[in-house]
Amino acid sequence: MARHNKDEWARKVFALIQAGNTQAAMAQVKVAPTAADVARLQALLPQLPATPARRQLEQFVEEERALLAAPRLHRAP
Repeated sequence: MARHNKDEWARKVFALIQAGNTQAAMAQVKVAPTAADVARLQALLPQLPATPARRQLEQFVEEERALLAAPRLHRAP
């Protein structure tokens, strides 16, 4: 059985952001596997330079994490 790295998704989405592909990263956040994955991505965001775009991205990620964490949006595995 393959070992799943729980930080893998967050690192891949963060790489998209670093490459300047913010729209693709936002699309990935919308279909994130778990709220914990989004929280791990949030922990990586402070590594980016402080810009208005980063602040907007942080706000988007926080809103999506809150929506995903809500019980009414539980996703089956």
